[in-house]
Amino acid sequence: MNSHLKFPEALKVPHGFMSRNDGVSLGVYEGLNCGPGSDDDPDLVRENRRIAASIVSGRRDTPLVSCYQVHGATAVQVTADWADERPKADAMVTKRPGIILGILTADCTPVLFADTDAGVVGAAHAGWQGALKGIIESTVALMEQLGAHRKSISTVVGPTIAQQSYEVDNDFEARFLKQSAAYSRFFDTGKDASHQQFNLPAFVVHKLSEAGIEHIVDSGIDTYSDEQYFSYRRTTHRNEPDYGRQVSAIMLAR
Repeated sequence: MNSHLKFPEALKVPHGFMSRNDGVSLGVYEGLNCGPGSDDDPDLVRENRRIAASIVSGRRDTPLVSCYQVHGATAVQVTADWADERPKADAMVTKRPGIILGILTADCTPVLFADTDAGVVGAAHAGWQGALKGIIESTVALMEQLGAHRKSISTVVGPTIAQQSYEVDNDFEARFLKQSAAYSRFFDTGKDASHQQFNLPAFVVHKLSEAGIEHIVDSGIDTYSDEQYFSYRRTTHRNEPDYGRQVSAIMLAR
């Protein structure tokens, strides 16, 4: 049984891909809901984020920053704890020890990055829109600006909706084929001629490789079928009123 995933051989810095276990939220948010954008009790969300911080760093008071995620391609540098003043962006990069970078997801793909030689880490929210627009490339480019080297960056692709759970229509596929006909390989036959099954994690892995990243680990976990994780699509299919968000986080130790 998976809980909070860590990949120390790959990333070699404090990090974790949180499941919904060990949190204090209730109802549809039951567990470790770390999303301030949900309609959950803000006090419970703050407590969950302190729990997540302790899982990553060993301390509840370590700052955990996250963005106002907009499914775009903007990556920002983190130099200080911005608390609730969240910038509109989908990736963060830092070379400052002691600040946790947290990506919130509920089916989209979280990606954690680390170049331990350069002392630079990053975290990206790669939903289909951000991945197609270039969020991976933006994150790697900003890491390079801070002194990282592409060949030295290690990455882990966290829990995300898997191909068998991700049904899309032909218009969705057309957006990808417009950018590259080769992207057809990330789609498989759906239930009928107007539907396809999209492989988001494989597309993100492709984008990482295309950006010059050689060290890539895929967690292989489907957020839709594994109820230890929040899933926007599962919630929608169940007609539930809202959904929680898990956090995937990384930091440089002090």
